[in-house]
Amino acid sequence: MRRGSKPSGLALFGNRGETGAVWNQPYLETCCRAALHRLHLAADDGRPADRMDAGCLVRLSGMGLSVQRGDGRFTLTPDGVRRHASEVLKRPTA
Repeated sequence: MRRGSKPSGLALFGNRGETGAVWNQPYLETCCRAALHRLHLAADDGRPADRMDAGCLVRLSGMGLSVQRGDGRFTLTPDGVRRHASEVLKRPTA
């Protein structure tokens, strides 16, 4: 990373002096990014599991970005909060 540049979610790798960039986070489909945002909007109330985005909520849980509570509702994890800030709100990560 250049001095003074912001982190971009890219990781650099090298092979015999060659450098390239690879994405170091799993890609979120548009539907899953939208579900991540809806989880953010639901806050502590959580998102019910019987909605049309249930598949995305399960995927987000598998990625550690959400968790299903005992009452069946999904909420964001701390990693989910960070991912929402960086990918949906486009805020730089700390």
